[in-house]
Amino acid sequence: MKLTRVQRYLLSILSGLLMVVSFPYTGSLFPLVFVAWVPLLLIEHNIYREKYRSGKVFIHAYLTFLIYNIGTTFWIYFSVGGEVGAILAYVLNSLLMAIVFMLFHWTKRFVGQKEGYIGILFFWLGFEYFHYHWELSWPWLNIGNVFSVFPEIVQWYSYTGVLGGGLWILLVNLLVFKFVSNVIFSKESLKVQTPLIYFSLALILVPSLLSYWSYSSYTEKKDPIEVVVTQPNVDPYNEKFSISSKEQIKKVIDQADSLITPKTAIVLGPETAIPYSFDELSYNSSRGFIQIQNAVKKWNGPAFYIGASTYRLFDKKERVSMKAFEDRPGFYEHYNTSMLVSSTKPPQFIHKSKLVLGVEKVPFSNWFPSLENLSVENGGTSGTLGIENEPKVLRSSGFSFAPVVCYESIYGGFVAAQCRKGAEVIFVITNDGWWGDSPGHKQHASFARLRAIETGRYVVRSANTGISSVINQRGDVIKQTEYWVEDAFRTTVNLNDERTFYIEYGDVIGRSFGFVFFLLIILTIVKYLRTFGKSY
Repeated sequence: MKLTRVQRYLLSILSGLLMVVSFPYTGSLFPLVFVAWVPLLLIEHNIYREKYRSGKVFIHAYLTFLIYNIGTTFWIYFSVGGEVGAILAYVLNSLLMAIVFMLFHWTKRFVGQKEGYIGILFFWLGFEYFHYHWELSWPWLNIGNVFSVFPEIVQWYSYTGVLGGGLWILLVNLLVFKFVSNVIFSKESLKVQTPLIYFSLALILVPSLLSYWSYSSYTEKKDPIEVVVTQPNVDPYNEKFSISSKEQIKKVIDQADSLITPKTAIVLGPETAIPYSFDELSYNSSRGFIQIQNAVKKWNGPAFYIGASTYRLFDKKERVSMKAFEDRPGFYEHYNTSMLVSSTKPPQFIHKSKLVLGVEKVPFSNWFPSLENLSVENGGTSGTLGIENEPKVLRSSGFSFAPVVCYESIYGGFVAAQCRKGAEVIFVITNDGWWGDSPGHKQHASFARLRAIETGRYVVRSANTGISSVINQRGDVIKQTEYWVEDAFRTTVNLNDERTFYIEYGDVIGRSFGFVFFLLIILTIVKYLRTFGKSY
């Protein structure tokens, strides 16, 4: 069967739409992800069989992934400076995805069909792994995230992480594609496809059933602590920088005052709850810090884990994130900071390491410093922020926790590294009010469920405008607030110091598939050069 141009474009659109409606909160019909790639694979195979130019594969792949990017993350457009940032995100991320799909097509064309279909696994999962670790990092759309709405079937993420879900999705899609292409292109009877149908169903059902068995039989390690979570609901657009820092902090403190008991171990406040920057080395001169310190002394027991905007001073410039003073010698570096305040120790500061592109980080500015001029102003700061050199943990009241700020919570390997360093529970502080009541904040909250499964740790979220939540060790949301309301609650969570396979070894699939990714590119280039100038 030969597909017409119209049929190819319709299939491209169908593939993109299936990806969108299977993704969390833009449809959440996650079973459809097992067939979402099939229309695009059919297009590629038709182009391959008919010996059309490879550029047609790129055009159709780009259309599919552009629909996927826009349809699942259209909410970026509503954030600060989001118009330009959203367009760049849609265009560039779709381009990267289309290029990766083209690598599969070229390997199939110049090396062989079997090698091509095996190669798509290594190309795509290698790409997703690299997407965690480079300047344009944007792993929000890694396809294994689709199961965050139904974690009961991916308890084995404690071994593989999200990339294991991506491998599962691609394998099933390849089997379904093989079945459909055998019927459409090779004109084989349905009866001949029976083994392939059974194998496809088994590949879906066996991991799901094993996961559900693990989920149903899971027993939590009992080591309880009491936590108070605040959600002050300060509007990040119209209120956060129009009311005083004192009023904002008072909101959080008042919420905590009404919930603290003699058993409370820690209070959580959201990201940048202290909105106006202060010098970390002169914290005692900050009125916001003093306000929090006085509250902690009054509580006489619980520590306060809260977000702040801070900076440090330097005599010489060592990083592009350091900015020169205009009116005096020296440099300063701003941070999006998580801060732990107790009544017995000096405050502990840890800086956010995974920064939001455009708002907190200008990509490639280490090589091209002038790019810093293109940064988006964010709450009085602009340009690339300072970061920690490695994942860190905080310790309070006899336990250790992973301090995770906002965007960091979609980085499974990063959070696993914090748990490898001793974190027994994960605390996420965030402000998800930038996008309005869109799928953005719901997706962000749901991805935290995957961090719980990967690490076997409770996850507690304090979100300025919501959703604040408590997620148990197997990924269940056991308590959560409504979005865009002022709220607070007290909860008990269990600590866990046992290491999952994923904590111990990290993204094994990503590292190994990423290595083969480059070997396949080299092999494809060699084969191309040998057949250069020849038709295939």
